[in-house]
Amino acid sequence: MYPKIDDPQNYSVALYLRLSKEDERKGGDKEDDSESIKNQRAMLETYAREQRLSVYDVYIDDGISGTTFDRPSFNRMIADIEAKKVNMVITKDMSRLGRDYVYTGLFVEHFFPDYGVRYIALLDNYDTEVDGYSSDMGPFRGVMNDMYAKDVSKKVTSVKRDKQQKGLFIGGKPAYGYKKSPTEKNVIVIDEPAAEIVRYIFRLALEGKSCREIAMILNRQNIPTPAAYAKINLSIQGTFAGKWSSERISYMLQNEVYIGSMVQGRVRKVSYKSKKCRSLPREEWTVVENTHEPLIDRETFEKVGALIKSRNHTRTRTYDYLLKGIIFCHECGYPLGVMNRPLAKGRHVLYFVCRTYQRFTAFKTCTCHCARVEDVTNAVLEQVRSICQRYASQLDLDKLTEDARKKLQEEKRRQGKDLIGLRAQLEVIQSKIDKSYDDRLSGVVDEEVFQRVYKRLKEEQSALRQKIRALERSDDDLQLDKQKVKELVDNFLNAGEYSRDLIVSLIEKIELTEKKEVLIFYKFKELDLVSHLQ
Repeated sequence: MYPKIDDPQNYSVALYLRLSKEDERKGGDKEDDSESIKNQRAMLETYAREQRLSVYDVYIDDGISGTTFDRPSFNRMIADIEAKKVNMVITKDMSRLGRDYVYTGLFVEHFFPDYGVRYIALLDNYDTEVDGYSSDMGPFRGVMNDMYAKDVSKKVTSVKRDKQQKGLFIGGKPAYGYKKSPTEKNVIVIDEPAAEIVRYIFRLALEGKSCREIAMILNRQNIPTPAAYAKINLSIQGTFAGKWSSERISYMLQNEVYIGSMVQGRVRKVSYKSKKCRSLPREEWTVVENTHEPLIDRETFEKVGALIKSRNHTRTRTYDYLLKGIIFCHECGYPLGVMNRPLAKGRHVLYFVCRTYQRFTAFKTCTCHCARVEDVTNAVLEQVRSICQRYASQLDLDKLTEDARKKLQEEKRRQGKDLIGLRAQLEVIQSKIDKSYDDRLSGVVDEEVFQRVYKRLKEEQSALRQKIRALERSDDDLQLDKQKVKELVDNFLNAGEYSRDLIVSLIEKIELTEKKEVLIFYKFKELDLVSHLQ
């Protein structure tokens, strides 16, 4: 017996349907599979019709696990609940809502009640408006659903590991130079056009070319990168997009797949409830030899590996310096690298260099920015010392605060972003949203026009809110933590040696310009202001 609704006219209903890939595998192709989206929908719509409920919308997440709550239609339903468009949610059972008992409990026990939403799970005979045995069993059902998801995850992981240990390929895309076999499942074969590029890269490495030099050669010859060759549309664009890099070359030259070994299991999910993965150490990888035709003979592979290893002592990552991690190129925005230049009598000098220039010199994307690490560090310390001395000698800190407030207000007026004006604009946008919704309900505009107008207004509303939050944060920043700043300034002025911890406590970032000018951005507005009020 499903829950009975005595006052259906008081509810605007969301029918929520979900089917994971595990559910699909369990059900197969049987037409009577009760888990299917089609049958879930039929069950919920029949119930709504029998109870004379008004359905606001049907929300469907197909092929998405219940262990995550980052689902497109679920998020859309939550947004409609927050907008007061929905006050009843119906699912086939609680497992459709979710299989993570913690988050499912938060929605059922907290979120839904807070927004006045009645939740019904039909097969579980669960109704948040009715006290009784079924309602008391809700938390236990959540735990059982969670245990089911965990059990499925263990079984799937076990099957994958078994295939990996057998040397079967279970990845989505084979390594560059290979492709999935058109006739055999879980087998990779040589992709000749890409394989020829791989062999070319190894030949260049044997000739003594560094990874950076090989990347420059490939870029000059306009050879497509693995992503471009596979026609993968990269969502992240930037200076390096679509170009070969020394990191990519180094990875390929040390990838055992090219000598016929299947290398898998490099990463592992942190939890069956999370999409995040962590990299595993080399000894935990699953490596099976002689699983497919090699592109490179073992002797060549080992020679190239020895050449790469011989260059390790020259890599910038082995050097430590005071400004490490906080100094950037002013022109391109990327972190500066460090290179070691040997001088006479065995002396060595470290130089900052723009990594964009270093990696893509031929493209003239940026300039060298070459400067001695020691000279730049001394310039930074001198500037910081000067700022700290001026701050310490500042007698009227209230005047400093007032100067900062005036400076911020001038910027707001100049940019037209004062809080009062933005909040007024926000009210106007909200009024337009309300009016468009009323027009939709009254039939003045159709659904297509409403959705287009609503989307545009919501985007404007979101942009205005971001601007308001930014300005509010700026106001908050003016609540000066004088004691903390004074303590750091005193520590710097009295320090015999400067540590990275002290530098990082004061400085947000440093930029080196093409003309070797040093720009310092402090973590505290007080110090930034002192540096500008000269």
